[in-house]
Amino acid sequence: MQIQLHEITIKELTTGYINNQEEGVIGLNGKLNIRPKYQREFVYDDKKRNAVIETIKKDFPLNVMYFVENEDNTLEVLDGQQRTISICEYVEGNFSLENRYFHNLTDTEKNQILDYKLMVYFCKGTDKEKLDWFQTINIAGEKLTPQELRNAVYTGEWLTDAKRHFSKSTCPAYGLGEKYMTGSPIRQEYLEKVISWINNGKIEEYMSIHQHNKDANEIWQYFQDVIAWIKKLFPDYRKEQKGLEWGVFFNKYKNNLYNTNTLKTEVEKLMQDDDVTSKKGIYEYLLSGDEKHLSIRTFSDTQKRQVYETQGGICALCIKKGKSKDESHFEINQMEADHITPWSQGGKTSIDNCQMLCRECNRRKSDK
Repeated sequence: MQIQLHEITIKELTTGYINNQEEGVIGLNGKLNIRPKYQREFVYDDKKRNAVIETIKKDFPLNVMYFVENEDNTLEVLDGQQRTISICEYVEGNFSLENRYFHNLTDTEKNQILDYKLMVYFCKGTDKEKLDWFQTINIAGEKLTPQELRNAVYTGEWLTDAKRHFSKSTCPAYGLGEKYMTGSPIRQEYLEKVISWINNGKIEEYMSIHQHNKDANEIWQYFQDVIAWIKKLFPDYRKEQKGLEWGVFFNKYKNNLYNTNTLKTEVEKLMQDDDVTSKKGIYEYLLSGDEKHLSIRTFSDTQKRQVYETQGGICALCIKKGKSKDESHFEINQMEADHITPWSQGGKTSIDNCQMLCRECNRRKSDK
């Protein structure tokens, strides 16, 4: 890993500055990619922005910044994007400080700013070396998300195209799947999630394999397929569908056959079932058949005590097996509450459907 400290004057930094909301932000006479297109937009508030300029005007040192050296010898801002844009926007005359724009300053004041030297580390190395280093220095200021760090490593046409689909507040992925996704496209959380889905959690592996592809059509088509599958199976949207691992479900169950009318009826019934404490788990339960996703309500301590006293501390199954009362008697902390009629067969978590069993009997019953 090559890491070199450089001094860059503000005059050099702002030469050839371009700020285009769709095409990105460029500086250093076209060599520095300050904000790649479709990356997180500038979010500094006025107070922080002004503090950067005040620091420079007082000739105080700014925190060191980090630029990535790409294979084509261009640079990309890793850490310091918002400070860089603040500086360039001020020199361009796009905001004032204490009612004085850059063009209102004296020549001496202008030169003091333009001659100010920024301390910048240039980082160059293998993908793994850069990612390890970026994670290490991502400890201050406006922290980058894990996916933003990956984006700084796996640059190329594939990433540019993927960002076009997944990395803007008005991106196609947001319009198509916002109801089912959590996180922010701008913070790269949509892109991160979908890469994780398509490659079973191995995000860096997928980005490394596809880094030099011409486009991101595969992952965009995959996302469209996932959303279409959701809408086909569960056309009536409910808020509980937001933020589920839909891509994981798609990978596991896409080849299964489901009756959409049956799914609709079951969703409605389970949403009204007080014993189902995890309403978000309804969807994975209907796809997998595993009751654990529903977090079925358990009996309360009060209910357990009441049934224990009613049974006189006798295990309901031990006594049925012909054991003596002494052999069937247990302390309450040696017993567990059980549904007489299982929930899956319509049994409720109510006092009249509760029996106390010794641990051995309850475990044997559960294993059947």
